[in-house]
Amino acid sequence: MNKHDFPKIHFYDQDFVDIYNKTWSWVSSFWINPESGEQDTNGLFIYPENDQLTINQFESILSSFFLVYSNRNFDSNKNIDYFYKMQEENGAIRSKYDVKTNQPILDKKNPEGVGLPLFAFAEYNLFHKSANKKRIKDVMPYLQKYMDWLNENFKKENGLYSVPVSATGMTNSPRENVCYPVDFNACMAINASYMSALGDILNDKEISFQYRKLYFAIKTKINSLMWDNDTGFYYDLDENEARLPVKTIAAYWTMLAEIPNADKADLLVEHLNNPNTFGTEHPFPTLSADDPNFSEEGNGFCGSVMPAYNFMVIKGLEKYGQYEFARECAIRHLYFVLEGLMPNENKEPGDLFEAYLPNKEGKAKRNKKDYARSRYIITAGLSTIALMIENVIGLAISLPRKTVDWIIPNLEIMGIEKLSLKRNLITILSNKSSRGWEIQMESEKLYYFTINILDQKKKTLPIPSGKCSMLIDKL
Repeated sequence: MNKHDFPKIHFYDQDFVDIYNKTWSWVSSFWINPESGEQDTNGLFIYPENDQLTINQFESILSSFFLVYSNRNFDSNKNIDYFYKMQEENGAIRSKYDVKTNQPILDKKNPEGVGLPLFAFAEYNLFHKSANKKRIKDVMPYLQKYMDWLNENFKKENGLYSVPVSATGMTNSPRENVCYPVDFNACMAINASYMSALGDILNDKEISFQYRKLYFAIKTKINSLMWDNDTGFYYDLDENEARLPVKTIAAYWTMLAEIPNADKADLLVEHLNNPNTFGTEHPFPTLSADDPNFSEEGNGFCGSVMPAYNFMVIKGLEKYGQYEFARECAIRHLYFVLEGLMPNENKEPGDLFEAYLPNKEGKAKRNKKDYARSRYIITAGLSTIALMIENVIGLAISLPRKTVDWIIPNLEIMGIEKLSLKRNLITILSNKSSRGWEIQMESEKLYYFTINILDQKKKTLPIPSGKCSMLIDKL
């Protein structure tokens, strides 16, 4: 597959462009036919390991956030649709399946195989990149049955959800005696919020109201029971609803759920700037740097930096208008990802990794041994593609609204070329010409373009079909 089939990005640092292109060229290697085990772009997006083909709910949901930019070379719905097909009569969808046998992979620590509930979050994003309203109508029964199953099996009398810590995917995180995990509860709030938004899209007032009510109920409980004023942080709870003292990256799902008010959000952001907690050289570690279990080697969820969680934190920052800080963190993170492509001190080849070290370049280790999987595109693509387009270049696209928002913290030579918005290819580039800074645009159909420069200049303009340009100084 020719990388030029994908949208082309422009950025002043060519290394960022190269890793973006390289990621797309590697993606096709991980589309696999479950029956034959061979590469097949009509297969499923899977990381094959030890002859086992396992599909993971969390990674499948998040990978859709970068696959939507493939100009339809890859089906961003395919993995998610697999999970809907596996839904059981009672509404259960398990977090992992063996795609050769279509059997759920369960373990003693998580006998129900429950995972972080984020399907509605993904569907909302897919809608804004495809404008496919029919899909929402088709998937809504799966989403409702799934939420009913979660409510019936895991919701307790106090209004919070109790699941095993292993359900969060943070395998070796030092979260002992946890009964109510902060991340699972925040993800329930996220899913309820987006279920309500999907109800609005369908113009179904009953769905919208039902899940909006659930969202506010969870939000209230998280704020009243999980927030600690003294440390400015959200914590897991034990069975007696006592806060457990371990600070993990899990707390930042609350920002994506828009649970903290502005003051609480400021305190959470302070931790992201504090080198003693989450402001390490490579942002952001999965465990607070002042925790006794924190490891400079990463040691899994005891300090590793993981692209999936960085994506989550950065999207949470956006919810609170922290665009400049979000961009700065995305760029810092990408520089470490780029360093990881270089051979290390032992002359071992570099790659895109599942996890990175928190305070220097290189892949994370666990118990002094390698554990971070190489070419882990299924989550690394969130950094090299989604963060690159949305946070480094700064584009936010909604097809149903026919809008493109471009938030530019600094004037730089950058942009995107031939990005497919359904049947409309668009190009948006900023360049410095003899007349000053200029935005050049090309489109096959009309859309509305909002440009926000340095929070000083903001303007929305209808962009006609064909080519046009605007001078920044004239805005």
